[in-house]
Amino acid sequence: MNVSGGDGSGTAPSDMIFEPILEGGVFRFDCSVEHRKAAFPSVSFKNSKHREVPIPTHIVPAFTPTFSLFQEQQVVTFVFSPGTSFYGTGEVGGQLERTGKRVFTWNTDAWGYGPGTTSLYQSHPWVLAVLPTGETLGVLADTTRKCEIDLRKEGVIRIISPPSYPIITFGPFSTPTTVLQSLSHAVGTIFMPPKWALGYHQCRWSYMSDKRVAEIAKTFRDKKIPSDVIWMDIDYMDGFRCFTFDKERFPDPSALAKHLHNNGFKAIWMLDPGIKQEEGFDVYDSGSTNDVWVKRADGKPFIGEVWPGPCVFPDYTNSKARSWWANLVKDFISNGVDGIWNDMNEPAVFKVVTKTMPENNIHRGDNELGGVQNHSHYHNVYGMLMARSTYEGMELADKNKRPFVLTRAGFIGSQRYAATWTGDNLSTWEHLHMSISMVLQLGLSGQPLSGPDIGGFAGNATPRLFGRWMGVGAMFPFCRGHSEAGTDNHEPWSFGEECEEVCRAALRRRYQLLPHFYTLFYIAHTTGAPVAAPIFFADPKDPRLRTVENAFLLGSLLIHTSTLSNQGSHELQPVLPRGTWLRFDFEDSHPDLPTLYLQGGSIIALGPPHLHVEESSLSDDLTLLVSLDENGKAVGLLFEDDGDGYGYREGGYLITHYIAERQSSIITVKIFKTEGEWQRPKRRIHIQLLLGGGAMLDAWGMDGETIQIQMPPESEVSALISTSNERFTLHMENTKLIPEKEMLHGQKGMELSREPVELNSGDWKLNIVPWIGGRILSMTHVPSGVQWLHSRIEMSGYEEYSGTEYRSAGCTEEYNVIERDLEQAGEEESLILEGDVGGGLVLRRKIAIPKDNPRLVQITSSIEARSVGAGSGGFSRLVCLRVHPTFCLMHPTESFVSFTSIDGTKHEVWPDSGEQLYQGNNLPHGEWMLVDKSLNLGLVNRFDVSQVFKCSIHWDCGTVNLELWSEDRPVSKESPLKIEHEYEVTSFP
Repeated sequence: MNVSGGDGSGTAPSDMIFEPILEGGVFRFDCSVEHRKAAFPSVSFKNSKHREVPIPTHIVPAFTPTFSLFQEQQVVTFVFSPGTSFYGTGEVGGQLERTGKRVFTWNTDAWGYGPGTTSLYQSHPWVLAVLPTGETLGVLADTTRKCEIDLRKEGVIRIISPPSYPIITFGPFSTPTTVLQSLSHAVGTIFMPPKWALGYHQCRWSYMSDKRVAEIAKTFRDKKIPSDVIWMDIDYMDGFRCFTFDKERFPDPSALAKHLHNNGFKAIWMLDPGIKQEEGFDVYDSGSTNDVWVKRADGKPFIGEVWPGPCVFPDYTNSKARSWWANLVKDFISNGVDGIWNDMNEPAVFKVVTKTMPENNIHRGDNELGGVQNHSHYHNVYGMLMARSTYEGMELADKNKRPFVLTRAGFIGSQRYAATWTGDNLSTWEHLHMSISMVLQLGLSGQPLSGPDIGGFAGNATPRLFGRWMGVGAMFPFCRGHSEAGTDNHEPWSFGEECEEVCRAALRRRYQLLPHFYTLFYIAHTTGAPVAAPIFFADPKDPRLRTVENAFLLGSLLIHTSTLSNQGSHELQPVLPRGTWLRFDFEDSHPDLPTLYLQGGSIIALGPPHLHVEESSLSDDLTLLVSLDENGKAVGLLFEDDGDGYGYREGGYLITHYIAERQSSIITVKIFKTEGEWQRPKRRIHIQLLLGGGAMLDAWGMDGETIQIQMPPESEVSALISTSNERFTLHMENTKLIPEKEMLHGQKGMELSREPVELNSGDWKLNIVPWIGGRILSMTHVPSGVQWLHSRIEMSGYEEYSGTEYRSAGCTEEYNVIERDLEQAGEEESLILEGDVGGGLVLRRKIAIPKDNPRLVQITSSIEARSVGAGSGGFSRLVCLRVHPTFCLMHPTESFVSFTSIDGTKHEVWPDSGEQLYQGNNLPHGEWMLVDKSLNLGLVNRFDVSQVFKCSIHWDCGTVNLELWSEDRPVSKESPLKIEHEYEVTSFP
């Protein structure tokens, strides 16, 4: 039977059939019995058989989706009541609450992504729907194929992917935590990380020698800034060949590892999937002998260009290839490797428009994964299966150590094998703000161990941006600083003394909170609960909390920060859940550090601020932070074990449940329950009872004893709170924000200490950097949320040149803002820029969003003569105005350029056509359109054909240039060159 709907006629929407699976409240939905039989095995489930076996129950689904089949797509729709909030969808930019958004699950190398980018490095076809009542339902589209998740209509989830795939629902349950715990019973929980992995990680692309690595390690210790891990990016390798070391710069990796270990550091090294195609290179020869490479459609190994040049790629869908890779990893670990970083595993491929391998490549997958299939079937799980192979190799190397793997690409379920980070972000305040929601969305999609590149990967952070980011980044589950080659140094001491002090304080906070972090990860590992959660988890019924993006929960701890450059967290009124939330600090309050609150009824454990994890011991003094609820009670637990290995599975741990109760004026703190076989260490315990406003009462005793605190009279408590608040206010008034523009002597790059100019009106939001080429950095169509253009500070984006040569004068000069008009009644929002391009010429550009037609962005550009010498007759050199925008291809294989030429010929220009030039009668007749069939949208570029001599289309890696060229001639004051053009987004049927 045909289950594809491939005749294009489609089917009318019908209810899906269901059966209960896994546990109470979990249902599998299929279009029909035939579709159920045709569905591929689950890769997301830790045991794919659990998806196939129905269980007996009398419960029926509270929500039944409908389906239709149309144009070889299975369209599934859920409809919920107004007031339903959507979250999840994995690694996504933009807002926390996802109503109005649409994403496509297609793992993509997405350097410099923005809030409107629709496909990032990971795929989580999963939505968490929080109903108006606070009850929560989880929806999983269990398909590895490219999947559209459309949340643009309030209360509606629409999922579109090739058939046949099942929908799995979890709940509705009373809380979102319960849904995530149920999800974990299907897709698994986070691996238990070694405790050192929860410390601070320092990384850069790249620390270029073992001497530089040792220097970084020594500086951390000399400056007493806590840190546990230093990372080696790709340049440690010999010519980018995986599993090798450069003989001059890293001649003895084992000795380097020993030096780092002796100083309390672990070492993590990168491994990419691309293996250099080079006979005589033992890894290539071994893989060829074992026949482990991904194949082309003709059966020959696929060869794609990556860092080493031509490369082959292991087929991780096949158990033989995974075993081959795992054994290479096992041997690699013997060099003193403590952890492995899997990068470029979307898989990324250079010099192709799609940025990945062809979809018709062949994978010889295991039967339990889906068998032999093309790349379009396995693309989204390639990175996850690489991480699995790496994890298994580390297990082979040492059964007594927990593996630590970080992966860039992943799929729902990847948390079983690896941590992740949010990819190649930018050093901007927008990306700082977005990093909070991104970490939370990953946690809401089953991956609790994530964090951003603190300070931003691309571009140069300013001191304030870096310090602020470290302040909040030190509270993320995964805490790593990382920066791109060619940028300024981005270590905590690289931005002046004030920023360094804030970074030190932020990381000291993290290390004092490590007992709490480690306990949260044990809970996540054993139950599937998130580590970092949105604050609405404290009260899912409260609609005020559902869109808060500058605060989050770590268990009962609430982190409130500011992502506004000119305001500290203390200047913003926090949105707190109902109940008791008491502010506290570590006597380290600063406007650039987050404000901390502890929920009433909670106890959390703190340790000393060691410089690295191995400095700590079980005999350290333990601090219990206590916040009583309105009934005078608080509870909390602490998990302790060796910090590594698997003894905790056999009872080698200690879980302590603490309770505090108030009776009359006496607060009693004691242990009411213990778990595990460990003996309680002999240690002092420090009780800090929070009163409010940062005030607290202290008491000391021995752990295991009952400790009592005498509560002062109410008037004295009020006075303590008042005094503490006054001190806090005075301290903050006298403590200034980190200077925004201070740079150390000799540092290059001030570009990001300036704020881009923003045009935000009508349908458009643009960011422009006048100081480098007047470049339009980003161009976002607000109604669709699509970011048609985003770029680096120094190149790409929207550029203009003054000559026929690529990147001729005009694209890097500093432009002056001549006029800036904000939107007012009846007027347009506009910006006029001028840049000196030499020889008495200026390149002048006006960018405007007209008030009478806000659907448009209008750009008028001209090369004008200002001071051309008389000896030249008043005429300049030969110039050509060349408009050079670089547009992002969200879906390269579904994108093309459409136009009708002057002679009436219709053109569809697809990426495989390479570079195309059009002039004369072949010139587009005043407009052309970049079409994205997946989005059903077109970006129309209209221009005055009398001003345009030539048009050029150039397809590149995930981008396309749509260039407009003027004629090539001298200009005078009376005869400038000019191109007037505009952009508009339209629906494409």
